[in-house]
Amino acid sequence: MEIINSVVDWYMANLNYFTVALLMVIESSFIPFPSEVVIPFAAYKAAQGGLNVFGVFLAGTAGALVGALVNYYLALYLGRPIVYKFAESRIGRMLLLSEAKIVHAEEYFVRNGKTSTFIGRLVPAVRQLISIPAGLARMNMKDFIVYTVAGAGIWNIILAVIGYFIYDIREQVFPYIEYILYFLGAVFIIYLIWQTRKRKKIKSNGK
Repeated sequence: MEIINSVVDWYMANLNYFTVALLMVIESSFIPFPSEVVIPFAAYKAAQGGLNVFGVFLAGTAGALVGALVNYYLALYLGRPIVYKFAESRIGRMLLLSEAKIVHAEEYFVRNGKTSTFIGRLVPAVRQLISIPAGLARMNMKDFIVYTVAGAGIWNIILAVIGYFIYDIREQVFPYIEYILYFLGAVFIIYLIWQTRKRKKIKSNGK
């Protein structure tokens, strides 16, 4: 528990507008990093007076846009064959990518058109990858930025509200923080196992 407390204390001490933006760039790219451990914590710190919540929102949304642009331009310049090949590579699998995920994101983009970059930012398992089919389809940059900022902005507002809410009930939450952290860790491990088995099943069915 002391180690966890030390990590959390270090993380909170180093949360600022720059680190929020940087972490959201990572979260919004193809690297698996949840925004749920960025914006709520930053909003919690803002509620304590360490940051401004509007600044957190701006930094988080700007970072999300930059990360989305990374995906967009990589897909645009690399093209579909290389994107799919990378998703099935060793590095791609380490980043929890797969051909099935890219296909799912592309199908979602085709079904919903331009608005998919807005709606997709609110959909789990699609949020981080929806920029890839937008790049493959050479979506108009102005539309891409507008829809991405709108979707990421709404998502960040939701997470920021959660961070403030937790601060308001901190006295009730803190006695159970250890169990909450263990639960979140277990959920993440289960997710990784599920993704691994899913990939193995897809490969076995493809043989």
